[in-house]
Amino acid sequence: MEKQKILLVDGMALLFRGFFATAFRGNFMKTSKGIPTNAVYQFLRYFLDATDTFQPTHIICCWDMGSKTFRSELYDGYKANRQDPPKELIPQFDLIKEVVEAFNMPNIGLENYEADDCIGTLAKTYGLDNDVIILTGDQDILQLVDKGIRVAIMRKGQGNYEVFDHMNFYEKKGISPKQIIDLKGLMGDTSDNYPGVKGIGEKTALKLLQEYGTIDDLLENIESLPKGVQTKINANIDMLHLSRNLAEIKCDIPIDCQLNHALWKYDKTKIEEKFDELEFKNLAKLL
Repeated sequence: MEKQKILLVDGMALLFRGFFATAFRGNFMKTSKGIPTNAVYQFLRYFLDATDTFQPTHIICCWDMGSKTFRSELYDGYKANRQDPPKELIPQFDLIKEVVEAFNMPNIGLENYEADDCIGTLAKTYGLDNDVIILTGDQDILQLVDKGIRVAIMRKGQGNYEVFDHMNFYEKKGISPKQIIDLKGLMGDTSDNYPGVKGIGEKTALKLLQEYGTIDDLLENIESLPKGVQTKINANIDMLHLSRNLAEIKCDIPIDCQLNHALWKYDKTKIEEKFDELEFKNLAKLL
């Protein structure tokens, strides 16, 4: 049987990116009814470019379902540095899901989990027999790279992707995809607001993992580490374990999506109607 090519879209990453890429001049696209649409418009430009580039047979879009998740229960500070979304973005959260539905694509999300966990779970399931590509701007997702799973990170400008796969990963990153979790455990993550081990940055963390492989092996050999590093780890041991936990994408959450519901096949008239409703004049020609 021929392998299917499944595109998993990190919806939030594209929507936020689209919003800020078009909002910096402060002139939001709005419909004649005054509904802001800039993030939705730019999302679609990214999305249609990606379908053109990667030519998937199936597409699923994954979403966060609110800011409270099991990670914020584990650690109060998790993502606590994030400001509320700009007021012009708020109505676009529902709008983009309507557009995704108009394309006959599934919107997937689960209370208490992040979009990453949905992506991880679906990627591991589909990656066994198919070719999975994850579209995101988020480096955390690199931990999912595997034999059947590639990650396309969006770079600056449109249509610019850096694609990581199990063949090129080590050469690009100097560690394996799995080690990304331990890397985050050691160095923390400023955008998700957890500290890792205070005083250990990316360079030291990389060096330690290249030498010892995992945090567990590192701790078993803690006596042979430089004194300064030992002190830092011992002073932050609980936060090290917690940060590692926060960094790990869950790949076994209770969601599933039948592939036949995700076939990339849409009714052009339905989309054109939706685009008309949103007053997107030039987008239809990208279909």
